[in-house]
Amino acid sequence: MSDFVVSARKYRPLRFNDVVGQAHVTNTLKNAFRSGHLAHAFLFTGPRGVGKTTCARIMAKVLNCEQPTADWEACDTCNSCKAFRENASFNVHELDAASNNSVEHIRALIEQVRFQPQQGKYKIYIIDEVHMLTTAAFNAFLKTLEEPPSYAKFILATTERHKILPTILSRCQIFDFNRIQVSDMQLHLAHICAEEKITADADALHIIAQKADGALRDALSIFDRIVSYSGDKISYDDVILNLNILDYDYFFKMIDAMLAEDMAQVLLLFDDIQRKGFDSEAFINGLTAHIRDILVCKDPLTWSLLEAGDALRARYQQQAQNASLSFLLTAMNVGNECDIRMGMARDKKLHVQMHLIKMTFIGRSLQLATEKKNDNTELSTTIIPKKQAETPKITVQAATATAVSDAPPPSYRDRNKVSEPTNAPVSMLEKLAIAAKKNIEENSAPVLQNDTPIELSDLKATWLAYAETVESPTFKVVLKELAPTILLQDNTNILITVGSTLAKTQVSGDLLLLDNLRTALHAPQLQFVIEVERKEPDPLLQTAAAPTNLALSNREKLLKIADENPLVQAFCKQFDLRFAQK
Repeated sequence: MSDFVVSARKYRPLRFNDVVGQAHVTNTLKNAFRSGHLAHAFLFTGPRGVGKTTCARIMAKVLNCEQPTADWEACDTCNSCKAFRENASFNVHELDAASNNSVEHIRALIEQVRFQPQQGKYKIYIIDEVHMLTTAAFNAFLKTLEEPPSYAKFILATTERHKILPTILSRCQIFDFNRIQVSDMQLHLAHICAEEKITADADALHIIAQKADGALRDALSIFDRIVSYSGDKISYDDVILNLNILDYDYFFKMIDAMLAEDMAQVLLLFDDIQRKGFDSEAFINGLTAHIRDILVCKDPLTWSLLEAGDALRARYQQQAQNASLSFLLTAMNVGNECDIRMGMARDKKLHVQMHLIKMTFIGRSLQLATEKKNDNTELSTTIIPKKQAETPKITVQAATATAVSDAPPPSYRDRNKVSEPTNAPVSMLEKLAIAAKKNIEENSAPVLQNDTPIELSDLKATWLAYAETVESPTFKVVLKELAPTILLQDNTNILITVGSTLAKTQVSGDLLLLDNLRTALHAPQLQFVIEVERKEPDPLLQTAAAPTNLALSNREKLLKIADENPLVQAFCKQFDLRFAQK
């Protein structure tokens, strides 16, 4: 058998310029060499496979190089560089803290620090996975790390910086290594293919780099596996087959079928995907990410955010022109909702199919919503009392959405309501409006003039009629209880006596109530005068330490809780519950 060397070792960088994707670190280190401002301890931190240990070895090689280049790279020809290349250098010591993490191992290292280098200028200690050291080992290492001999340099490497003691961090120069970009890894893989005389598709190398998730060592391991499978020619189909990756073509076809509202094609594509063994959750996440990439291509300013090859980028841009922004945003929301609720679904296949059907008919749903908005009519109700009876009349006027309506503005309760679908049950307000319209057609009454005096009976009847239209059960009870206490001071002021500040806030805050009274009674200057009346406590039962203000009664507390909690209101409305009278 041949002595095969994996690509991660064979093409390991030997110079700072060969390190991929970490220019901010390598340039800083070379400038430190150039200016002579080298610290005694360094900490390299970042994800796995991004070049931390590689940079530590290159730095150790340059430190003892006898003839460094003008760009502060190792000459690779002197005795020190040759010894380093053959792993025979006595000045470079590597310690794997994952298996040598006890106090005894650190004490042995400290003993070695006492001896000066036999050759060269520095003794370099590289401690990999330093976060694995125990607390006692860290504490034993502190003094030496803070005040080492002039010839000693420490380079620590870790993937989990948060596990290192702050006292250690404060004694090191910290360099953060970044995840390597897909484009940088793709160029490096292309360079290796050229060295190995391997033909590879650009999309195939892009998939390998994307699958590595920022770790170049993982990309090289995947590359070796693909080469073992494909030989000297790597194709896109070989990569997705070997790595069990869903082809981009499925996502493009799926979006095209959705834009055409071809539900049959959408379901057939999903069935084909499942028969090939792909997980439903992985598929919906991939589809949502695909829609995100299309959204990125809608604006030329964000094209750089798309990590794809040139041919694939062109397909994304073409599909972005065919898909509307509203479709993409809604489809992303549906895909995210499907992923969130996937764990609660018993039949995951049916769960995904339902959400795919939703995505398919997004365009039609948006069109229906727009037509409904344009055709929507507003009902403005006007309550008109009869002079002969105490039951009010209500006139109903219909106005289109584009017309200007004279109806009073909705209160804060009505503004916060969500419009119900057309097949929803008829509300109490609509029933009252329909009945009033029929009553007006059968028996029309003369309209009161502005100077007509207000009758107390008409006022109370109008008040009670409005209370029937209120959807909040608690506020409806409050209005009905206040009706007997209403007094008419003059033609402009209505005196209302309430039993709590909560009731006062409710009544004064309902602008629609006052607007309806003004319109129905033809008194545009009508105002509320609200007084809070408290029952005096029994002096025999009141102690000196007791407070003079009474607390809310149990019924008032219940009303307050119900009014402030929408869930309680919905519960009362669903089961037609009413609070008992006093």
